[in-house]
Amino acid sequence: MEVSFSKEVEQLRQGAGTTFHGEGILAITKALLQSGVAYVGGYQGAPVSHLLDVMVQAKPYLDELGVHVQACANEASAAAMLGASIHYPLRGAVTWKSIVGTNVASDALSNLSSPGVVGGALIVVGEDYGEGASVIQERTHAVALKSTMLLLDPRPDLEVMVRMVEHAFRLSEASNMPAILELRIRACHVRGSFECKDNVAPAYSTQRRIGEPAAFDYAKLAHPPVTFRHEKLKGDERIPAARRYIVEHGLNEVFDGRHADLGIVVQGGLYNSLVRALQQFGLADPFGASAVPLLVLNVTCPLVPEQLAAFCVGKRGVLVVEEGQPEYIEQEIATLLRRRDIQTPLHGKDMLPSAGEYSIEVLAAGMLRFVGRFLPAVDTAPVAAWLAANGTRRSEVPAQFERPLPARPPGFCIGCPERPVFAALKLAQQEIGKVHIAADIGCHAFGTFEPFSSGHSILGYGMSLASSAGVAPMMGRRTLAIMGDGGFWHNGLITGVQSALFNGNDVVLLLFKNGYTSATGTQEIISTPDDAARAAAADKLSSLTDTNQTIETTLKGLGVQWLRTVHTYRVETMRKTLLDAFTSPYEGLKVIIAEGECQLERQRRIKPWLADLLKRGERVQRVRYGVDEDVCNGDHACIRLSGCPTLTVKDNPDPLKVDPVATVIDGCVGCGLCGENAHAATLCPSFYRAEVVTHPRWHERLLDTLRRGVVRRLERA
Repeated sequence: MEVSFSKEVEQLRQGAGTTFHGEGILAITKALLQSGVAYVGGYQGAPVSHLLDVMVQAKPYLDELGVHVQACANEASAAAMLGASIHYPLRGAVTWKSIVGTNVASDALSNLSSPGVVGGALIVVGEDYGEGASVIQERTHAVALKSTMLLLDPRPDLEVMVRMVEHAFRLSEASNMPAILELRIRACHVRGSFECKDNVAPAYSTQRRIGEPAAFDYAKLAHPPVTFRHEKLKGDERIPAARRYIVEHGLNEVFDGRHADLGIVVQGGLYNSLVRALQQFGLADPFGASAVPLLVLNVTCPLVPEQLAAFCVGKRGVLVVEEGQPEYIEQEIATLLRRRDIQTPLHGKDMLPSAGEYSIEVLAAGMLRFVGRFLPAVDTAPVAAWLAANGTRRSEVPAQFERPLPARPPGFCIGCPERPVFAALKLAQQEIGKVHIAADIGCHAFGTFEPFSSGHSILGYGMSLASSAGVAPMMGRRTLAIMGDGGFWHNGLITGVQSALFNGNDVVLLLFKNGYTSATGTQEIISTPDDAARAAAADKLSSLTDTNQTIETTLKGLGVQWLRTVHTYRVETMRKTLLDAFTSPYEGLKVIIAEGECQLERQRRIKPWLADLLKRGERVQRVRYGVDEDVCNGDHACIRLSGCPTLTVKDNPDPLKVDPVATVIDGCVGCGLCGENAHAATLCPSFYRAEVVTHPRWHERLLDTLRRGVVRRLERA
């Protein structure tokens, strides 16, 4: 029941003579097929999730080409797939979110980079850095430098991005180095067009298999003593070969400008923002032509010393526009200029911030210093005024309100099955006291925000249980680790559960089982209910997660003795189960499986079914909840315990009361949490449950008429 990419799949079939129109990440996907890729793998994560999602749904077409596609358990298993290119002329591509995914894959990448590859090996990473990022603020560049890998950062133009994919494979083969293609969020979602080529069926594929395995070659293993030889090959052969290819094929772009005595060196991915910033000074036209010469680094590792020296020599000043820290590119340029005794003044982090995303405003502020020093004839006053006005407008917004606006962090989806568990956790802690909670990556990480504020650390996807190992023996109360089923299969089973069992840790694991890796776009995992379970479901409104017992059987097989499964919406039952886990005399790993189908997937499943019933004129019953405003006392404990976006406040209809009353707005999916919380926490009885019936049966219409008549008589009495 995943999101359908049927239109995108059809776009992958386009051939020579047609024009592709669409987003950057889909253009990259098409470029892989045009490059003759033989196998594709990866792990989902923004902003490159669509690449693998589309490939998986395009499997029938890819089977025609002989391309193997595999959704991997984690990024390390995806990186290990590239081992096929060590011996064989197979072009392979894998994808994941960086930097967190690259960290997970770094061991495999190191061992891949040491012997090198003969078939092109490409890693497409979503460089989730800067404003709006959902991961730690680090860069992939450090990994490329550490493992001596190629790093491409293409200019956000679909023609350039597609060309860089095609060249990335050839560059990898020419240098025997794996290549990383990093795409910022804006590059993934930039829209444009390019002229298509025919897709290329790989020479060796699932349709044309390799007859015999490669001959044994110890030099292809990442194992001493040959690793010492590999290190020499990196510096003596591979990097020089890569630099020759970069120059011969013009992968880095030079744009001339009338101010030839100045220059800007910029990462390819920042080109669009830089040009927009230059336009503020009148130093670039609407078509992107810059008055200041630009060296656009579509390949940021390795750099080409001769190319950089030729660009910098004789100039009054050069600005390096490099996002993030440390300033790897700027330091390397400074070193190579010094070695060649080139005295061109070099600027970068002295004029631009060391950290944070380089937005157009940030770049304009840096350019204000650069232009003011080297182009005094340019009137910078309008830009300075524009930047100052932006700052003033932002500072004036809070002043328009009587009191500071409250923080509005992101939260769970409406009806999310994980919200009631955190409500139960709050209630349980009211009885036993606060406990140390090791949080994890996933939808459940929203539990770290108000009104739950539950979580002391996030150490990595599936790492919550492992991260509690150091603190658990030091705590007076048992610690709690929270993990999703996606994180469980990604890493938690081995690093957390296995380790806790082996060491006999007396801890509690709360495992959310919603059936999908929901935070990455609801992709299917091994514990997702299968199609047969969906088809066999007698009640299409019920949860399907209980039809797949893979997690339960795995835990039992490992030796977990204390295991409880509780439906997430049973708040009172969940509260008692949590109390039992924290107070049980059993000393060992205690696992609570909180079972509830992802609400997004549930809605995707039932909405077409309900629509079909309505179309046929059949009876449809929906459940909605509301608040009796005459009974509500304005305490709002329900909101503090729930945090549901559809549970909010409105003005009190009673003129004698000041406090606003709670109300349930449109969007409620009838999950029942309001009532469950009211029961479990003994809240006020203001909540009511309503059944909305469309196309009711004749006796229901009759009963409704009688009820209305009785109510009218009572109102007149």
